[in-house]
Amino acid sequence: QLQLVESGGGLVQPGGSLRLSCAASGFTLDYYTIGWFRQAPGKEREGVSCISSGGSSTNLADSVKGRFTISRDNAKNTVYLQMNSLKPEDTAVYYCATRYRGMCVMTSANYDRWGQGTQVTVSS
Repeated sequence: QLQLVESGGGLVQPGGSLRLSCAASGFTLDYYTIGWFRQAPGKEREGVSCISSGGSSTNLADSVKGRFTISRDNAKNTVYLQMNSLKPEDTAVYYCATRYRGMCVMTSANYDRWGQGTQVTVSS
C-alpha cells in the first residue's frame, strides 16, 4: 500500500520546538518534491514549506521563515520539518504531500498524494 505517514506532532508551549517527519511506505520519495501544508480550524489549507527531490531547492512561507527548516533523508525515505520558536498561530494539522518530479511550489493543487496529518498545538 502506498502511503505517507506524518508524525512528531503534539502539544508544545510557545517558544518550543517540534520536528515533524513524513515517511513514505510502498514507494520511494527519491523522485518527488515534498510539500508541507497546514490547516487551522476554520481556515484554508496553506503551504508551509517544500523541498525538491534532490534537496537542492527549498521554499518557506514568509510566516515561518527563520523558524522552520525543511530537510530530507532519501536513504530513510523521510522528509523532516524542524519547527522552532513556535507560536500559538502555528497551531494546525500539518500534512505532507508529494509532487512527482515537480518544482518546489507551495500550492496544494500541485500535489497528489497526501498523508493523514499530524496535530500541532502551541499553547501555554
